[in-house]
Amino acid sequence: MSRPLTIRYMARTEYFHDFAAPEAQELLPAAFAVVRNSLGRILLVRRADDGYWELPGGRIEVGESASTAVIREVGEEAGVAIRVTGVAGVYSDPAHVLVYPQEEAIYQQFAVCFHAVSTAGDAQPDDQETTAAAWFEPEQAAELSMHPAMRQRLTHALTEPHQAHFD
Repeated sequence: MSRPLTIRYMARTEYFHDFAAPEAQELLPAAFAVVRNSLGRILLVRRADDGYWELPGGRIEVGESASTAVIREVGEEAGVAIRVTGVAGVYSDPAHVLVYPQEEAIYQQFAVCFHAVSTAGDAQPDDQETTAAAWFEPEQAAELSMHPAMRQRLTHALTEPHQAHFD
């Protein structure tokens, strides 16, 4: 079981297994990718708002599929074109709550995490949502500062790549 965690920063407050979390009012659909390059390295981006490393991805917009969203998000956040190759997991933990004060919204994240391979582009941050984008050996990724929910997704994808995980 994960320990409770609350992270506050300008754009949002993120709760993970924290009993102080408010009750979510609606779902926030998102898509992330565990992207590998030809050397087997993993693409990660560093968030501009909290400094955590994470898998590239983000909100699924109305009118797009989850796979289309993750292709767009990886391109925007890291400058890398990808091809989706499978599903790593579907994450909908009710104890993962995001509060966006500017939207006056409280969300439970519903995230699809994909396996993908890079097809073109050098990893580079967008300098808006991300301050860094880089390729890491899987062992290096374990040493990076990462939100527990994202760490869980990456660990599942790396330790059991042929099994889709669900929560």
